[in-house]
Amino acid sequence: MTRPAAPQPLLGFAIVPALFLLVVLGALALVGIRIGIGQQQAVTMGLMQARALAAANAGIEWGAYRALNGGGACVSGTLTLTEAALNGFSVVVSCSSSVFVNSGGTFVNGGGTNDAYTISATATSGVYGQPGYVRRVASATLTDAK
Repeated sequence: MTRPAAPQPLLGFAIVPALFLLVVLGALALVGIRIGIGQQQAVTMGLMQARALAAANAGIEWGAYRALNGGGACVSGTLTLTEAALNGFSVVVSCSSSVFVNSGGTFVNGGGTNDAYTISATATSGVYGQPGYVRRVASATLTDAK
């Protein structure tokens, strides 16, 4: 009587689940990296928007100072900021003034004449259409009434 031959072990059977596991883990790693990059870009753009608003507010303050301390001259201009976190921002400031006379009504200022100023500032950084482009607009209305 002859002995039956021992069955041959199945070679290469474990490679299929191992490859599947590698593909799934690679896909999960890729998704995690893309989510992390997206969150980082969102935080960066939020910070740049806050800096743009600060630059626009600096333009408003510059325009207000020039209007109120410049003998009533309402000056428009462009500021190129170079200091600290606002480095690289360009601010376009526009100013318009109007004269109003207090003659009666509810606002009493001795019947004098005052100027009202409307100041608008647009802060930009980067190139339009590119990922790092930010723009903020701020405006303010003030008067030289005492």
